[in-house]
Amino acid sequence: MRGVDLAKMALAEARAANKVKRDAAKAAQAPRAGGANAQRRRRWSGPGVDNRDPQPLGALAARIASDRGWSDKLSGGTVFGSWAKLVGAEVAEHATPIALKDGELTVQASSTAWATQLKLLQRQLLSQIRAGVGKDVVKRLRVQGPAAPSWRYGPRHVSGRGPRDTYG
Repeated sequence: MRGVDLAKMALAEARAANKVKRDAAKAAQAPRAGGANAQRRRRWSGPGVDNRDPQPLGALAARIASDRGWSDKLSGGTVFGSWAKLVGAEVAEHATPIALKDGELTVQASSTAWATQLKLLQRQLLSQIRAGVGKDVVKRLRVQGPAAPSWRYGPRHVSGRGPRDTYG
């Protein structure tokens, strides 16, 4: 046998197998008890994926967020929500994210020593945050020391030693 004859034989077998499948599918779609007025069952979307199919809640929420332009704010919220996973438990114990504005994340350290340590680790922390959240969410890291009490109250202030003047 020649190659052309083998190809013709394979094509004939494939057509016969396809005809058997089509006949079986037509028999399955034949109206059941109820006569000619019996309605066929409606198929929702066929074999492919369709927007009308049931979807996971997370995928639906992500699509709504991207449609309404909330993706940047949500990814910024992810930084605050999963801070310990992003930077590690030890750093998260001594540093707290305070604000994220225009790609600059402000972090407050628990002590001045940890503020210095965070400034040294700044490049590594940024790469960890970018790997976990996304590239354009956090561009810069601003480290603050611990919050000290302020003696300035009100809109006006007189320079000087402040309340320590009255301590005899």
